[in-house]
Amino acid sequence: MTRLAPLLEPRSVAVVGASARPGSFGDQLVAQLLGGGYRGAVHLVNPRYREVAGRPCHRSLADLPGPVDLAVLAVPNAALEAQLQAAAAAGIPAAAIFASCIEGDPPDGAVAPLAERLRAIAEAAGMVVCGGNAMGFLNLEQSLRVCGFPEPADLPGGPVAVVSHSGSVFSALLHNDRGLRFNLVVSAGNELVTSAAAYLDHALELPSTRVVALFLETVREPAAFRAALAKAAARAVPVVALKVGQGRAARAMVAAHSGALAGEDGAYQALFDAYGVARVATLDELADTCELLAGRRAGPGGLAAIHDSGGERAHLLDLAERLRVPLAGISEATRRKLAAVLEPGLPATNPLDAWGTGNDADQIFATCIQALLEDPATAALALNLDLTTEPTPDTSYTGLAVDAAAATAKPVAVIANLASAADPAEAATLRAAGVPVLEGTATGLAAFGHLLAYRDFLAHRERVDNLGSPPSGPASTGAVDNPAHPVPGWATLPHRGTRQRRVRVPRAQGRGAGGQGVRDRWRRRLDEAARPPGEGGRPLHEAGWLSGAGPLDQMVRALDEAEGLALLGDWGVPVVAAEVATGLEEALEAAGRVGWPVALKTAAPEVAHKSDVGGVRLGLDGPERLAVAYADLAARLGPRVLVAAMANPGVELALGVVADPQFGPLVMVAAGGVLVEVLGDRRFALPPVDHRQAMAMLDRLAVRPLLDGVRGAPPADLDAVARAVVDLSVLAVDLGDRLAALDLNPLVAGPDGCVAVDALVVARPG
Repeated sequence: MTRLAPLLEPRSVAVVGASARPGSFGDQLVAQLLGGGYRGAVHLVNPRYREVAGRPCHRSLADLPGPVDLAVLAVPNAALEAQLQAAAAAGIPAAAIFASCIEGDPPDGAVAPLAERLRAIAEAAGMVVCGGNAMGFLNLEQSLRVCGFPEPADLPGGPVAVVSHSGSVFSALLHNDRGLRFNLVVSAGNELVTSAAAYLDHALELPSTRVVALFLETVREPAAFRAALAKAAARAVPVVALKVGQGRAARAMVAAHSGALAGEDGAYQALFDAYGVARVATLDELADTCELLAGRRAGPGGLAAIHDSGGERAHLLDLAERLRVPLAGISEATRRKLAAVLEPGLPATNPLDAWGTGNDADQIFATCIQALLEDPATAALALNLDLTTEPTPDTSYTGLAVDAAAATAKPVAVIANLASAADPAEAATLRAAGVPVLEGTATGLAAFGHLLAYRDFLAHRERVDNLGSPPSGPASTGAVDNPAHPVPGWATLPHRGTRQRRVRVPRAQGRGAGGQGVRDRWRRRLDEAARPPGEGGRPLHEAGWLSGAGPLDQMVRALDEAEGLALLGDWGVPVVAAEVATGLEEALEAAGRVGWPVALKTAAPEVAHKSDVGGVRLGLDGPERLAVAYADLAARLGPRVLVAAMANPGVELALGVVADPQFGPLVMVAAGGVLVEVLGDRRFALPPVDHRQAMAMLDRLAVRPLLDGVRGAPPADLDAVARAVVDLSVLAVDLGDRLAALDLNPLVAGPDGCVAVDALVVARPG
C-alpha cells in the first residue's frame, strides 16, 4: 500500500457539490460513483439539498456521521479554497479537484494565485490530491469511479494501468472498443500536489498491473519519477509512454495548456532509454503496444511473420527496416520444412508469403506457422492478415492463430493490416482466446519492436541500479596522468611529441587515493572557474568569461582549450598533443615537440567558438607558414595561441555533457563539425553508459554509415569511439554537478582509433 491509498483505494468517499439537478456535474459525478458499484461508504454534501439520489445530503464536511478518506470536490473555483480547507480541518487525507484552479480577480488579501494557495493547504495537512483541472480516476478493481463525465458502464478490470495528463486521452482509452482493459485509469490534471510519479508508483504495487501507459506533458518530480521507473524495471513491468511537446510549437502549447515545462526531448529520450520505457508516437501505437506487452514476454531471436500477400509482406519489410525491428534469421532446416509444403514460386523465407492458389491453404499455413515457431531464432510470431469478413473463407485465420498460440509459449499476435477493415467479431474471438490483435501494420510492427527491445532491456537491467554511480574512471582507478600537476598552470598536455594521446588504465574496484585526488582537484578548479566575474580584481577577459553572454549574473566561465583537453585526458578520453604559447618563438618550439604539421588556434580566454572569429589555422607544415598564421591571429585576437598536432583524417563526431534542468547531466553523441547544429543528428543518455549502450547511441546516428567507410575510406574503430563515450560518461557522473556544458567537437574517428581535437568546458555557476 502506498501513500495514495486514501485517494485511489478509499474506504469512504464524500462528494462535496452533489446535486439533484439533472445533467449537472454534481449529478453526473454521483451517478458515476453510485452506478459503478463502489462498496465503500458514500457521503453527499451540499447545503442546498437534504437528499440526493435517494441518500441523505449533509450541509458540510463537518456534519458527516463518520470518517472519510476521500473528499471529492465537485465545486467551482470560487469555492475550492474553502472546501479544501474544510477537508483538511476534518482530517480527510485525500481530495479530488476537477476545476481549473484559475480564478479571475483574487479575493481581497490574497497574495498568491489560487493554485498555490490550494497547494499550501494540502501540503500543510499532508493531503494527496488528484487534479486540479482533471477528469478524476477509475479504480476498476474496486468499482470506484471518481469522475463527473459519462464513461462506459460495466467496464471489466484488466492488466493495464493508465496515467494521463490529458483528460481527453483518459476518456478515449476508457471508450476503446478493442478490449483493452484496465485496473486503474487516472487523469492527473495539473498535479497541484500529487504527480504522475506517485500514480506510477502506486500502480506498480497492484498485483494485476502487467503494463503501465503514460500520456505525459512533463515530469514535475524528476527524482521521484526516476525512482518509479527504476521500480518498474526491478519488477519487470513495462512502461509505455507517449510524451508530447517535442517541437518548439508543441512545447509552447503544453505550457499554455497546463503551465508545465515540457522539457528538452533529447533528455526524455535519454530517460526512457535508461529505464527501458517503450516510447510511442501515437495513441494507436500506445494501444497496440499495451495490448501486446500485457501478454507474453519474448525470448531470444527476432520476429517471424506469415502473410497471405506478397505485397503486404514487402510492406512489412520496408517498415521493419525503418523501425529497426529485428527479424528472425530462420535456419536452413526451417527453410526446408517450409519449402516442402509451399506451392511453387513461393520462397521459403521470413517474412513468409504462404498463399499460392488457395488449395489446402489451411494445412499449408498451419505447417508453416509450426515450423516458424519451432525455429530457435523466432522470438515471436505475427500473423499479418487483413482479417476481413469472408462469405466463404477457404481457411480460418482466426482458428489458425488461436491454435498457434495454444501450442507455444512464445508471443503470437495478429496484425490487422488495415484496422478499419478488420472484422470486429473475428478480433473479439481472437482476444477472448488470449491472442492480441494489433490494429495497423506500422503500429503493430512497432509494438513487436517494443516487445523485443524490452526483452533486451531486461537482460541488462542491472545497470539501472548504477545510474548516477561511476563504474570506473579516475575516481575509481587512480589518475590517468600527472595527478600532482597544478591544473591552473598547465601550459602543455603530457606525452609531448606524440601525435595523439591514448592512455588506457586497468579498471579496478573502489576509489583509489590518487584518482580521488584528480576528481577533487578538477572539482575545485571548476568551482574556481564559476566564481563571479571580476573577482580578485581580474578583468573579465582575463578571467575567461565568455563575451556576448548577456548580463553579468548570467555569464559563464569556460576553461581554456588546453585545460579542457587535459580534463578529458584525465578521464581516459584520447586527446591531441597540444601546448599553449604566448609568442612566435614559443609556438615554433611547441610545434617541434608535438610534430609537424600542426594546427594553430587562438587561445584568447573570451573566445569560445574559435572558427566563428577566424581563429583556427590547420595543416601548417613548416615554420614559415606557422609564422604567417601566428602574425594574423596575434594581431586580431591576441598573442596567446594553442599549438596542436594535426589529427589523422577520419569521420568527425561530437561528444558532450549537457546539464539538463530536470534530469541532470546527460551524455551526448552527435555528428561532428557544423553538422551537429545543422542536422540535429544527436543522441543523449543518462550517465554512466556501458559499451553496449555507447554502441547503440552510435548506431542511431544518421551519420553512422560514414563510420563503416564510404568511397574507399577505411572503416573507423567503433570500439575506440564507444570507449571514449563510456569514459566521458564517467566524467559526467564525477563532475556533472560542476558543469554547465562540455563540448568535444570534433572527435575524429579513424581506423586507428579516435582523438579529440577541441574541447570547450563551461563551469556551472554555484
